[in-house]
Amino acid sequence: MKLQSLVTALFSAHVTLAAVVKRDSGFGNGQPIDGKGKGAPILGGTNNQVDIENPSNLGEQSTDAGTVPNLKWRFSDSKTKIFNGGWVREQVIQDLPQSHDISAAQQHLKKGAIRELHWHRVAEWGFVYAGRVLVSAVDENGRYQVDELGYGDIWYFPKGQAHTVQGLDDENEYLLAFDDGDFDKVGTTFNIDDWIAKTPKSILAKNFGLPESVFAKVPSPNPYILNSTVSKTNVTGGNGPLLGNSSYVYHTFQHEPENVPGGGGLFYKIDSTNFPISKTIAATFVVLEPKGLRELHWHPTAEEWLYFHEGEGRATVFIGQGNSRTFDFSAGDTAVFPDNSGHYIENTSATQNLTWIEIYKSDRVADVPLTQWLALTPADIVASILNLPLDVVQNLKKEKQVLVKGN
Repeated sequence: MKLQSLVTALFSAHVTLAAVVKRDSGFGNGQPIDGKGKGAPILGGTNNQVDIENPSNLGEQSTDAGTVPNLKWRFSDSKTKIFNGGWVREQVIQDLPQSHDISAAQQHLKKGAIRELHWHRVAEWGFVYAGRVLVSAVDENGRYQVDELGYGDIWYFPKGQAHTVQGLDDENEYLLAFDDGDFDKVGTTFNIDDWIAKTPKSILAKNFGLPESVFAKVPSPNPYILNSTVSKTNVTGGNGPLLGNSSYVYHTFQHEPENVPGGGGLFYKIDSTNFPISKTIAATFVVLEPKGLRELHWHPTAEEWLYFHEGEGRATVFIGQGNSRTFDFSAGDTAVFPDNSGHYIENTSATQNLTWIEIYKSDRVADVPLTQWLALTPADIVASILNLPLDVVQNLKKEKQVLVKGN
């Protein structure tokens, strides 16, 4: 009897444990199981590590509904092009079809390496996040700029402006953004070596007033990135340097961040209001504290393109008519939130800041926060619509919070 009782007890314990295991959510293990009766394990081929890092794709957020296209791309999934002096990897519309306004790249230069002289049919925006670089540019009026940029510094070259970038530290890296999603189509980028190599040498000799033999060693195909030594030449002459409102460079951390009433981090705005040359690309640099929230809002002027630089985060995007989808983000991810779509960004880490860059094809950064909208609408109307107590609505914050402090 004692043995039978022991077996019965062990069996009961096993059944109870099994029931507990059944009720456990499987999202943390990369399984689409909600622990409430929905879902089942994945038995076919899958990348379990990617599943673990993206629980929202497994159905973790019960409020997700309808059909929302993929709005996320990892730079790690991009093809990396390697050169003697560095590398580049892109995210273009073929990678993220919902990003109509913006394409982007990460680019790396070794010390002295040069992204060769070139220009684009679109505007180029750059943000240095490692090392130092020397940027050089010339406009259509013969004015020029040569400037050193370090961490957090930004450049903006308008459409058609001739420029180049050189690495100054042992290793240097930056984010590039362009105001056209289809960056790789023919007629977007023009490299100087490529042009000269495709021009008859007799024409080159006549144009420059030099012997044809001078152009015998022009590289073909163009090198794109090439090794060199750090420039020590000062530029003079022409119609003088580009200064003030004409400057192509913005030193972000030489300016104060925006006032953030929510107190949840740092928010730098860089657009034509403080960087006048930047007419087609507006941007923010955001640092959100652990468990903080970029408040619910939307952007009335453009799509929002994002690059996540460090940390871990989550965002739910509402595109109207009952359609919403949640995405998980980590360093190296890019995303695009459709024009005027409602969303938030949450720092899901309890210990690490979440840092990202927002880009808009616009002359200014603009957002409409949900809380402020409701707070500045007649309270009785809001209370009736949302079925909320009137006093709750009357106490909503009337200031933008932007970055809400975490609990």
